[in-house]
Amino acid sequence: MHNQLTASKANSSGLRWLWLSVLVFALDQLTKLAIAKTFDLYESVAITPFFNLVSVRNYGAAFSFLSDAGGWQRWFFTAIAVVVSALLLWWMKKTPAEQKLPAIAYALVLGGAIGNVFDRIVFGYVIDFLDFYVGSYHWPSFNIADSAICIGAVLLVLDSFLSPKAKDAK
Repeated sequence: MHNQLTASKANSSGLRWLWLSVLVFALDQLTKLAIAKTFDLYESVAITPFFNLVSVRNYGAAFSFLSDAGGWQRWFFTAIAVVVSALLLWWMKKTPAEQKLPAIAYALVLGGAIGNVFDRIVFGYVIDFLDFYVGSYHWPSFNIADSAICIGAVLLVLDSFLSPKAKDAK
């Protein structure tokens, strides 16, 4: 009976999208593993005139922020990710099932955060491998987890404009 109640609560909230977090985490880890096994560090393979696959290590946060800070940032960013992940789970639980967009956004950010925190704990760095560029300008390398976090953030901003509360405020 308890399991039925728990499943019922999950299905009636944003927690029904946890499968998406698991999918993001799995895709992130599988792609990072493939890069780590097939590429040497700093190796780059041109895929298109604007995209390379590379093998780099990010010891910092987004876009290598604080990557040369001496090591303390590993645990600092890990702690932040754990706290944010707990908040995301709580928000997902509080989000009604009918509100799909924010629940999906939370799930994407959660899966990405867990993917990167896993790397920080296990390796001490995050594996990045997607390198987009125009001419000689390269966007900082990133990974599937980073992509999911960014897409989730964009969806949250979009939801803030589309939600009934936002329309009522106008």
